Amino acid sequence: MMIWFLQFLLGLLMANAGEWIIHRYLLHGWGQQPDSFWAYHLYEHHAVARQFNMLDAGYQQRPECLNSQAKELLVLVCILILNLPFFWWVNGYACAIYFSVFTYYFLHRQAHCHHDWAKTYLPWHYRHHLINDNANWCITHPLFDYLMNTRGK
Repeated sequence: MMIWFLQFLLGLLMANAGEWIIHRYLLHGWGQQPDSFWAYHLYEHHAVARQFNMLDAGYQQRPECLNSQAKELLVLVCILILNLPFFWWVNGYACAIYFSVFTYYFLHRQAHCHHDWAKTYLPWHYRHHLINDNANWCITHPLFDYLMNTRGK
């Protein structure tokens, strides 16, 4: 049981690191190139969130073919599929990854459907969208922003 718990903690840590890396380098790095798959994040999601004070109407409806929410879900499903084999080797790790992906989607969606909720419960993500989009890369918890010294106030 202790090994499973340690695997779970490692999975949570890796998920938070992955959140930071993907957001920082793929979504904001490669996403700056307008012809990149990752451009949806800056040119659709960030633009809408900034224009409507954190709200993104795409999260209030079903994802449409190739809109930013559909692309986000596609990426999340790919992460889940890539981590599926870990259920046979390191079950606790895999459970943490799956838990983290579902938690990420719920929190991110909630933040962009309810402005006041985001400001209260995910202030780092709120500030990322409305104050400084070059800081606060984590969504679910700012651990790696603290570790990488990218936590903006």
